[in-house]
Amino acid sequence: MAGSIGGRRRTLALACIVLAFATSCSPQQRAAGDVGASLGPNDWPGFGRTAGEQHFSPLTGIDDGNVGRLGLLWSLDLPTQNSVSSPIAVDGVLYVATGYSVVRAIDAPTGRVIWEHDPKAPERAGNKLRQGWGIRGLAYGYGMIFIGTHDGRLLALDAKTGALRWSTQTIPRDTPAFISGPPRVFDGKVIIGFGGGDVSAVRGYVTAYDAKTGKQAWRFYTVPGNPADGFEDEAQVMAAKTWSGDWWRYGGGGTVWNAMTFDPSTDTMILGVGNGSPWNHKVRSEGKGDNLFLASIVGLDAKTGAYKWHYQVNPGESWDYNASMDIQLADLEIGGRQRQVLMTAPKNGFFYVIDRTDGKLISAEPFVKISWASGIDRKTGRPIENPAARYPNGTTFTMWPGPVGAHTWLPSAFSPRTGLVYIPAIEMATSYNDVGITRENWVRVPGSAVDGAANPDFVVKDAGPTNATSSLIAWNPVTQKQAWKVPTPGPWNGGVMATAGNLVFQGRIDGRFNAYAANDGKLLWSFAAQAPVTAPPISYAVNGRQYVTVLTGMGTSGAAFGPLLPVSIDYRTQARRVLTFAIGGKATLPVSAPYHAVAAEDPGYAPEPALAGTGAIIYARRCAVCHGVNAIAAGQAPDLRASPVPPAAEAFAAIVQGGALVENGMPRFQELGPSDLSALRAYIRGEAVTLRATAMAPKPPAGK
Repeated sequence: MAGSIGGRRRTLALACIVLAFATSCSPQQRAAGDVGASLGPNDWPGFGRTAGEQHFSPLTGIDDGNVGRLGLLWSLDLPTQNSVSSPIAVDGVLYVATGYSVVRAIDAPTGRVIWEHDPKAPERAGNKLRQGWGIRGLAYGYGMIFIGTHDGRLLALDAKTGALRWSTQTIPRDTPAFISGPPRVFDGKVIIGFGGGDVSAVRGYVTAYDAKTGKQAWRFYTVPGNPADGFEDEAQVMAAKTWSGDWWRYGGGGTVWNAMTFDPSTDTMILGVGNGSPWNHKVRSEGKGDNLFLASIVGLDAKTGAYKWHYQVNPGESWDYNASMDIQLADLEIGGRQRQVLMTAPKNGFFYVIDRTDGKLISAEPFVKISWASGIDRKTGRPIENPAARYPNGTTFTMWPGPVGAHTWLPSAFSPRTGLVYIPAIEMATSYNDVGITRENWVRVPGSAVDGAANPDFVVKDAGPTNATSSLIAWNPVTQKQAWKVPTPGPWNGGVMATAGNLVFQGRIDGRFNAYAANDGKLLWSFAAQAPVTAPPISYAVNGRQYVTVLTGMGTSGAAFGPLLPVSIDYRTQARRVLTFAIGGKATLPVSAPYHAVAAEDPGYAPEPALAGTGAIIYARRCAVCHGVNAIAAGQAPDLRASPVPPAAEAFAAIVQGGALVENGMPRFQELGPSDLSALRAYIRGEAVTLRATAMAPKPPAGK
């Protein structure tokens, strides 16, 4: 599971940095990632704050003793764009990215907008709009703001004015690959990956650029290409031995769309690599080989991009079990000695502690229900798989967790003060089979939002009471045991931040933004945000006063799972805001009424079951990923059952086939002809009739 190709490794122990307003680190849990960075406690310049991605603030101005006096200081309404992203804060200025990489600089104490930059990404994105759904974060360095765009550019903006310093196209414009994750700044460079391996023949890679000039410094490919073209480096030669057949025709996948962590103590860039393309190992690689570096944690020389080591969490990955979730660094005392470790809770449901100097497994234990494996072999590092998980011979297997994951991109947090990792955990099953699919007959369906060469059922019925549930779990990485757990509503919950004030902050889809005691999980404070709060919060200080900021809105979260949500969320009316809190804040929000979808008027509707059945397939392949399973939206896109557009054939064609709303993020499906559009309209209008009938059905008596 771990490998090595030469290269000098530096394993210097990290010094514990003690900053003003910060709690001191214990010898057992020293924070990693601050060494060598000009980072004070008052700023939050990157996605995870430090290079070590701990999502931890060392500030103590807000703590478990005074958090009850925390109040809203100001709010800023945002346009109708997806807004689930993590802001950053430097020198009293807050930088927020929403929608398709629209950046705003805001005076943190007052909420006054200083400048705004819109890169006009949807108009340039083309078919890339069919996945991704907006940006998730940005980064600061060298007086610049760095952000990726959906159409594949990496931008450097002047932090004071918003003016463009440089721009580079980091992925091809003519593929479905896109950028949604935040770049990371390290050692004079900025690194970016991309997504898109679920829908096309994409070969993953990451690219590092000179932060000041935008000139490419190095690139590392995460899966090998066509052997006839030659391999870029020794790592590709090694990886190719773990693939079979003509895998390169399928792309392979392995995109690095989220997790990238820099370890200055060993001068290592650590990547969390994505799933295979297509998902089904039997199609992608003849069911043979581990398929490196899919679903792997990979360590690279930060100066050159050369391979150092890897650890693969799912050899021969076949379920969208990527390893792309956040990776935190720490120094922990394990087995009586200090270990330089990385920690991660990927999709597959095991919590991993790995030696970050060589990629060797230290421990791995499940933190949620798991059916695909009985454990991880400590000697080999390989999972002990349930053979039925690979859905052999046309059988169906119910996977716990499903491809949504036991943990999504919304980050965990590690507190050096408590020694605990706080995980936004999900329990959701998915059943798999590949009936009717073979390596010989499978072809990608153009326009599909997901085409993994398998037949997944994302909304499994009767999967048990824990299905489609979530929780905030505090996990001890040394003992590999749960310290405490707090249930959260629905199958999706918010990103997490921990602070030195013995606090953990997390939002929920029911509109609550909460603070818990980091040591025992006691609820200490709660705010009614009047909208879903799933974005990761941050904390920073200006002139000695500590602030907490979070964005509201459902955004890119749980888009397809409208039927499973405990509350209805409207794309158009949900409150998208920047909320900033401080001790003594007195601002208030307008009270918003609960939303319930109401079917659009459609007096000309006549049922056409056969046509609607054809439309259901088109909808499932192209529309459900944004507009929701069974046309029940989850807030990322409009609920089409309530829209006046599907009953109007001309308007529907102008939007879906003609691209009239591309600038709003609605992709164009130019391949759909008149018969396809008629079928799609028939399906959506039929679902609206079902909604209307449900609303008119007699309600049971109170108490029943």
